[in-house]
Amino acid sequence: MALPWVQELHFPHLNISITVDRMISVMPSRPIPAKLGDSLYLSNLDDTIGARVFTPTVYFYRSDNVNSGQRSVMEILHDALAEILIPYYPLSGRLRETKNGKLEVFFGAEQGAIMVEAHCKMALADLGDLTVPNPAWEPLIFKFPNEEPYKVLDMPLVIAQVTLFSCGGFSLGLRLCHCICDGIGAMQFVGAWAATAKAGTLLTDPEPCWDRELFLPRNPPRVKFPHVEFMRIEDGSSLTMSLWQAKPVQKCYRVSREFQTHLKALAQPDGAAACTTFDAMAAYIWRTWVKALDVKPLDYELRLTFSVNARRKLQNPPLNDGFYGNVVCVACASSSVSQLVNGQISGTMHLVREARLNVSEEYLRSTLDYIEMNRPKRLEFGGKLTITQWTRFCIYESADFGWGIPVYAGPIDLTPTPQVCVFLPDGKADPNGTMVVCICLPEAVSEKFTEYLCLMGNENCTQTPLV
Repeated sequence: MALPWVQELHFPHLNISITVDRMISVMPSRPIPAKLGDSLYLSNLDDTIGARVFTPTVYFYRSDNVNSGQRSVMEILHDALAEILIPYYPLSGRLRETKNGKLEVFFGAEQGAIMVEAHCKMALADLGDLTVPNPAWEPLIFKFPNEEPYKVLDMPLVIAQVTLFSCGGFSLGLRLCHCICDGIGAMQFVGAWAATAKAGTLLTDPEPCWDRELFLPRNPPRVKFPHVEFMRIEDGSSLTMSLWQAKPVQKCYRVSREFQTHLKALAQPDGAAACTTFDAMAAYIWRTWVKALDVKPLDYELRLTFSVNARRKLQNPPLNDGFYGNVVCVACASSSVSQLVNGQISGTMHLVREARLNVSEEYLRSTLDYIEMNRPKRLEFGGKLTITQWTRFCIYESADFGWGIPVYAGPIDLTPTPQVCVFLPDGKADPNGTMVVCICLPEAVSEKFTEYLCLMGNENCTQTPLV
């Protein structure tokens, strides 16, 4: 029997109790190029308000590949991290603010990454389907007691928690500061850490480079685009209020390659400009989300924002392959509620495509200059959905530390920022391009969203729980 085009995924509600056994600082195993009191420049792309966060991810490894007769998991990961912090030495520093609130990496008395070892009396099998991100996994990510939300100053820039389960399997909960690396940079760092752990010797391919000075703002600044992605817009709609006042729930859907292909065909009728899978999926999810939330008034202008990797856009000069900093620009598509929910999907797809193609080298330089002149101090949520695409990251392949590819690799909980949607590679490592869409909704409209999402697939949709 053929699999459904769209399948709603369900995760169990769990209470995971863990015991922290020890917490240790991880310093580079040999001298690094920075000495006490040194600092490193961060670009304005590293220092956007949206990058001032830690990105939490979790990796699960089954007991089949863990050999208890050799060195412990914690010891292997610790030693490899100490090695990898030599070429990636900026990650052993701390962030501090300079003039005008600008961030820089500083090497002071407090340095090094943090590793935590914990254990849990549960087995991995007790966690249910490990291919569906579950907010209940939150205890597997370490947070300091009374840690302030969004705190990045004076924090370790790498925070890792190894949780050992009763079955012999384990999880690696990782928090990387987004100011230091974007998604591709994070995969490069994790890949080098994993390769070093697996080989037992330092391996970096490509060799990491800092080069943040390539993104200095121009003097004088030349802002050539309106950059509505950063603008504060008074939220005159019901959207933000309905999400933040109601307790949102996280919903996940497995979307087949067939559905994505069908959607692309509908989004680009004969004679229309070609779109990508992301263009079609982002347009459809945006429209479905707004329709399910029944946003009012109909003439209110909404925004869809998403990150565009600008590495290949840069020619003057081109970036080194080992650059692991932030090279993403925030693209923004705008539409009235009425146009979005009543118009053709091809029209919405065109808006997304144009926003994506608008990101050029000049757009990136303009972004740097805009932030230099108008450094945003707060995240703006007015009328906005932000979609983050992880399907192009080698998040599974980069995380083989010697125990095979993880069962699951990815985020945990979107509900603290309910106006974010994530496109994930399927945890089953499906070579056919299946993706998992995770999005937040008020409980009262979650069934309506599922219904609208499945309309495009008609009979090829199921809401049958997987666990």
